[in-house]
Amino acid sequence: MSKPISPFEASPPSVRKLIVSAVVAILGAAAVLVTVILPAEYNIDPTRLGAALGLTALNAPAKTVQVTDVVGGNEKYRDVPIPDFGEPVPLPNPAVFQKTNGASRSDALTITLQSGQQTEIKALLKTAQVVTFSWSAEGGMVYTDFHGHEPGAGGDFWVRYEEQQSGTGGSGSLVAPFDGEHGWYWLSLSEQPMTIKLAVNGYHEKIIDYGVSNESGSASGSK
Repeated sequence: MSKPISPFEASPPSVRKLIVSAVVAILGAAAVLVTVILPAEYNIDPTRLGAALGLTALNAPAKTVQVTDVVGGNEKYRDVPIPDFGEPVPLPNPAVFQKTNGASRSDALTITLQSGQQTEIKALLKTAQVVTFSWSAEGGMVYTDFHGHEPGAGGDFWVRYEEQQSGTGGSGSLVAPFDGEHGWYWLSLSEQPMTIKLAVNGYHEKIIDYGVSNESGSASGSK
């Protein structure tokens, strides 16, 4: 008669199962070592998964910059650590930053207009370059049209940024939408002499002054 088997007795695993379990455990430990421990602790990342998970940053070497101090006429060098701010969010519009080879320029003009006279002043700008401006009319009001011309699109192409039927001043900024001339047309509405003072600051190449005339017209027809 065979001995009854108790439900609380466990059958020992076979040698094959023990070997398989050991191999699986070793492979799992090796995977954790390569993908987690080495990148996080030693900055070693053969699979590149550690960088994707941000683990290499935990033990990455500090960034430094060498600076020179002059003490008593002698130069001394030292390394200054640079903070690591992580990866930035990509700019939604890269054109918001434009590096230039030179400093910004400033121009100030004063134009005198007789009754009914007109003038036009333009800033020559490359695409995405920026200017800030302010202008004021002293001695009367003016009609003004702030607009831009793109020479390559033909003489009839122009865009308007702002129009004032009777104004005495304005200020703001402009990021050029295209290469070309961007500026103001003014027509005196005063019955006596008046002056317009204009200040332009930014990365324009130059200011173009088309002078004063007695001809009637509009910005769309002026060049």
